[in-house]
Amino acid sequence: MSENKVLGDAVENPRVTWDGCSVLLDINDGDRLVFSRLSGGATLKIGNKNCSLQPLIGCPFGSFFRVENGEDGPYLSRYTPSNEGNSVQEQGDCQSKDELKDNRALVDNNKAQTLTGDAINEMRLQGATGDEIVEALIANSATFEKKTVFSQEKYRLKKQKKYAPIVLLRRPFTRSICEAYLKKYPVRIGFLRMDTLCLLLAMANVSANSDVLVVDMVGGLLTGAVAERLGGTGYVCNTYPGGSPYPMDIARIFNFGEEICKRIVRSPLTDLLLSVQTEKPKLSSQNEDSCSMETESNEQISSTVGTEEVTLASENMTSDLIVDTINSVEKKPSKSAKLGEKAPHDIISMWKENGFSSLIIAAPELDTWSLVKEILPLLSNSAPFAIYHQYLQPLATCMHNLQVGKLAVGLQISEPWLREYQVLPSRTHPCMQMNGFGGYILSGTKICTNN
Repeated sequence: MSENKVLGDAVENPRVTWDGCSVLLDINDGDRLVFSRLSGGATLKIGNKNCSLQPLIGCPFGSFFRVENGEDGPYLSRYTPSNEGNSVQEQGDCQSKDELKDNRALVDNNKAQTLTGDAINEMRLQGATGDEIVEALIANSATFEKKTVFSQEKYRLKKQKKYAPIVLLRRPFTRSICEAYLKKYPVRIGFLRMDTLCLLLAMANVSANSDVLVVDMVGGLLTGAVAERLGGTGYVCNTYPGGSPYPMDIARIFNFGEEICKRIVRSPLTDLLLSVQTEKPKLSSQNEDSCSMETESNEQISSTVGTEEVTLASENMTSDLIVDTINSVEKKPSKSAKLGEKAPHDIISMWKENGFSSLIIAAPELDTWSLVKEILPLLSNSAPFAIYHQYLQPLATCMHNLQVGKLAVGLQISEPWLREYQVLPSRTHPCMQMNGFGGYILSGTKICTNN
C-alpha cells in the first residue's frame, strides 16, 4: 500500500517523473536532444555506453545526471552542479584588469597535449571518473596556462562534454518540444518556430473555456500547445478533411492528465459541415413550433426549455501516455481517457449552435483558401483566426479572397523574427548562428455575412 501511494503521488505531481512518463533528455547543454519514455528497461546510449534510465524515475524535472562507471557497467548518477563557472567569470574580470592575455602565440599543432589515448584508457580501466580525466588533461597541457580565462573555460567544457557528459532531465512542454523538433526534425512540424507558435496562440485568442478548432498537420504540436494553454477547460477539436485523421504523436509527449485528454477530441470536417448545413431547416421548424406555442403559459414554455449537459464517457477509453504500473490492480475498473477520441454528438450539436470561439490552421500541404472557405462558417461571429504557412503566396491569395468576399476584418500577414543573444560578463553579443525564417501568419476576425 505504501509503494502504491508513493507512485500515485508521483503521478499526481507534475514536477516529478514517474514510471511511464515522457521526458526530454538534454545531453551536454543541447548538443543532443532525446525524447524517451521512462521505464525499468529503457536505456540511453551516450557515446559508446548504454545506460539504464531507471535512476531517473522519481526524480524532479531539472535534475542533472552524469555517467559513472560501476561494477555492473556504466550508469547515470545524479549530481548537483557546482558554481565553478561563476568563480571563473569573477576571476576573469579581475584578471583582465591586472594583466592582458591573448591567444596569438598559440599554435594548434597537436603537440601541446602529452597525455596519450592509451593513458586515458588505462585511467578508465582503473576506475577514474570523467572529472579526473579532465583534470589530468588540463595538467598535461602545455598551453593551458597561457590561454585567457575564457579560453580555459571553453577548453574545460570541450573536454567535459567528451569524457564526463552531463544529462539534464527536462519536462516536455510546448517550448521544449518545439525547440527540440525544430533542431532535430523541422520538416515534421512544418518548420514551425517557437515564437511563431506563440503568435498563433495569441492571435487566435486561445484562453480558458475556449472551444478551439484546429487543423493540425504538424504532428500534433499545435493541438498539444492549445490543450496545454486551456489547462483542462474548453475543448480542442482537431478536424481533418477526408477519411483519415492526421497523426498526433507529438501531443502524446506532453504527459497530459485525464481531464485534459478528455478535452482533446477529433471530428472529420464532413461531420462538422453536415451539422452546419442541417442547421437552417432545424431553425425553420423551431420557428413554426414557437408560433404554435405563443398561446401557452410561461410555465409551460420554461418547462420545455432545458439546458443541455455536456458529458464525456470515459469508461472505454485508454491512455497512450502512462504505462500501467503495479498499483493499477488496486484501481477501479474505469480507465483513463484516451487523447484524441471522436467528438460526441452532443458536443458537436453545441458547436453547431454556438460556433467555435477560435480557429488555428497549420496545414502546409493543403490549399489554404479552399480549406478556409469551408471551415470559416463553423466559427461564431467575431471569432479570431490565425493561419500559419511556410510560404507567403498561399496566405496572400487567401487574404485577397477574404477581403473581396467581405468575410473577415482586421486581416494582416505577419512575419515573425527572432534573434537569440548570449548574455555573459564581457561576452554579451548575438549568437553566431540563428534561424532567419519563421514562416508567415495570416490573422483576422470573422464577421457576420448576409448569407
